Amino acid sequence: MGDGRTKRMPRAERERQMLDAAVEVIARHGYTAASMDEIAELAGVSKPLVYLYLNSKDDLFTACIRREAAALTEAVRAAVRPCLPADRQLWDGVQAFFAYTAEHPDGWTVLHLQARTHGPRFTAEADAMRAEMTAFVTRLIASAAQESPHSRDLPAAEIEGLAMALIGAAESLADWANTTDGITAPQAAATLMNFAWSGLGDLMSGNRWATPVGLA
Repeated sequence: MGDGRTKRMPRAERERQMLDAAVEVIARHGYTAASMDEIAELAGVSKPLVYLYLNSKDDLFTACIRREAAALTEAVRAAVRPCLPADRQLWDGVQAFFAYTAEHPDGWTVLHLQARTHGPRFTAEADAMRAEMTAFVTRLIASAAQESPHSRDLPAAEIEGLAMALIGAAESLADWANTTDGITAPQAAATLMNFAWSGLGDLMSGNRWATPVGLA
């Protein structure tokens, strides 16, 4: 390896290169098949340097998950303005979510597919991000419920369940949008809002679905 490929640079920049390479390789091949040699080659460093900085393949994967989760969460939070009505906050948040997952498909693959299929250590990292997103959406729905006299008594557990359903739908739609030609982030966001907020709007207006007689 030539000297030009291992020139000195700040540690944070070197780690960023390694994580960028790892995310790309893991998204392409899967965590199990991902080669540390390929990651080092793509990052332009030696394999021993990857181990020196990030200790092991498991630690490298954990660092990738944490970085991608933090970046996605920050993108969503930065897009939401608390001064706006709850539906507008949700619209801005889901647009940011779909824009980020479209712009970083490898990162989304690492977070949503790879992290959840290779053991509890990695699943826990992805679940932490999901829990934060769910708590965020729960607060939005709770705020909307409080604004309507028809839904102020909506149970906290039901509000959380609605948030979890919305998060699950968003995750599935992100996979669909990233594998379907011509689907933009605003289109995916509108699909989610049509699916979720239209129903939530009825709920906030007191028009709740009732279980048919005999099926309860």
